[in-house]
Amino acid sequence: MIASFILTFLWSLLQPVDTTNQMTFQDFKSKYLEKGLVKKIYVINKSFVEAELITSGNDNQVGMNNGALNFFGQQVVGFTIGSVDFFEEQLDLIQDNLGIPQNERIPIAYVEKVSIFSYILPFVPTFVLLGGLYWLTFKMRGAGGKGAGGGGMGGIFNVGKSKAKLFNQETAVKVKFKDVAGCDEAKEEIMEFVQFLKNPKKYEKLGAKIPRGAILSGPPGTGKTLLAKATAGEANVPFLSVSGSEFVEMFVGVGASRVRDLFQQARKMAPAIIFVDEIDAIGKERSKAGAMGGNDEKEATLNQLLVEMDGFESSDHVVVLAGTNRPDVLDKALLRPGRFDRHISIDRPDIEGRKDIYKVHLKQITLKEPLTDNFAGKLAALTPGFAGADIANACNEAALIAARNDCNYVELKHFEMAIERVIAGLERKSRILSPEEKTTVAYHEAGHAICGWYLQYADPLLKVSIIPRGQGALGYAQYLPGDQYLISKEQFMHRMIMALGGRVSEELHFPTVTTGASDDFKKVTQMATSMITRLGMSPKLGTIVFENNKNSGGFQIHKPFSEKTAELIDNEVKGLVDHAYTKCKEILTAKLDEVDLVAKELLSKEVMTRDDMIRLLGERPFKERNDAFEKYLMPPKFSGGKSAPPPPPQETA
Repeated sequence: MIASFILTFLWSLLQPVDTTNQMTFQDFKSKYLEKGLVKKIYVINKSFVEAELITSGNDNQVGMNNGALNFFGQQVVGFTIGSVDFFEEQLDLIQDNLGIPQNERIPIAYVEKVSIFSYILPFVPTFVLLGGLYWLTFKMRGAGGKGAGGGGMGGIFNVGKSKAKLFNQETAVKVKFKDVAGCDEAKEEIMEFVQFLKNPKKYEKLGAKIPRGAILSGPPGTGKTLLAKATAGEANVPFLSVSGSEFVEMFVGVGASRVRDLFQQARKMAPAIIFVDEIDAIGKERSKAGAMGGNDEKEATLNQLLVEMDGFESSDHVVVLAGTNRPDVLDKALLRPGRFDRHISIDRPDIEGRKDIYKVHLKQITLKEPLTDNFAGKLAALTPGFAGADIANACNEAALIAARNDCNYVELKHFEMAIERVIAGLERKSRILSPEEKTTVAYHEAGHAICGWYLQYADPLLKVSIIPRGQGALGYAQYLPGDQYLISKEQFMHRMIMALGGRVSEELHFPTVTTGASDDFKKVTQMATSMITRLGMSPKLGTIVFENNKNSGGFQIHKPFSEKTAELIDNEVKGLVDHAYTKCKEILTAKLDEVDLVAKELLSKEVMTRDDMIRLLGERPFKERNDAFEKYLMPPKFSGGKSAPPPPPQETA
């Protein structure tokens, strides 16, 4: 309040004259100049005139009555001028008319006045910035004192400190190794690291060195972070967990400072474990050309990490675990032995792994029946290719569906509905198809089902539906592929034939075709292109890989083959697709009545199961190649006793 008053007073003093007491030049001329009341004239900043008046008894009273302002006993009047030359010319003219000699004329002084604020104003942004930083420091210091790891200098001076979360016996993690399933080999590797730190002398007495670190890599949702949490839950050593993105800040040098602080904390608490999640945020391969901006900061952070893991200073009994789903982009210096000695790959689980994961998640769900190996195996067989996160999502969806239907228990049908929703999308009840569209979709899906039923290497059919689901699917057929790691050329051809079954069925039953097979064409083209260009399944092209070279930005640099070879590739791809189309048309033409039978059943029921297909067509003429399907999903009456008829001779596709 006092400072504001002082500033206001100083500002008023520095102003030339109060604007309420300004007058015009004509008033000044008639009231003061022509009457000889002007003592001295000050021209201020070449735009304003202050005239000091002669002070005597009567004149003082007259001056005050005429609007003069009294400053410390001096009467002053002021007015603005447009031009100094014009003002001087008028002043000389008036004094010439009054007959005033040259030596007695009114003196004129030229003054430059500058406000003190013109000096202060350039520093205002600096003061504001410093004040903001001080306020931010004060707030952060208060928050740091209340939070974990606060206190000390705090605030802006703590920006280079590590943000790693510490887990130990006081802040225990409830996840244990028994809660992690489907990755037994990875568990053994991680458990060995824990043993290294618990009893290092057991290994050191034989001359072994404790490994510096391990990279956990694999597709999203396979349990990398969960495995690290289990390590924190099992280990009796301090566990520091940090995300790779927490090293990246807007301030230069903060990332490297946080890396130093992280390892300094770990060495003080050694033996200890550091877990860096999503390490690709700072561990990407360094650019060979000079990089600018944020890339330099990331490279500085990576360089500091490399030094801390294997520099002149030894990280005694500190193990670094890192998780990423993009190991291909990591810098080679980061992956070499001496830094990350172990590369642990966590892939999607097989049927037994999925069964173990289901057992872990089903313990939290209220089931109608006791949890058995057969129940978990049945769910595992229904979800080929699911990762741990997908399985957890399916179990949660099943519980939500059961609760939505006011059920007291979660049953198998709820899991089947949840899996169907995860795979095919939400059922679109609001999308009502016209009778013509519904008939087209029924014959389209019937074409797929019949092709798959009579092809030896097709995957087992579980369900066919013409209920719209997801964003664009008007119908779908659910198959159950097995855990297969090698695919033959004949299996590729059968999959292509089955994918073309929908379009061929439309051609055989309707005068025109629709856009329903667009996604099928895309899959067929991708399979045929991979067979020709990557898998060496073309006798004309041989065992050569023909792939376009692309740079790191995804832009094509050049084709590593000639135009003649490109034309040959196109012809070979088209030849494979045409051959699959011909075979598909032969099968559906021979089974035209059965396609009609399945389509009519779909139109009446909308959903057909495998039992419905067996009721209409009889048992499938080929033994299922998916062992999990036969073990967990095939009904007992088809799994034993009467053997399946021998497969008819079939021409190789």
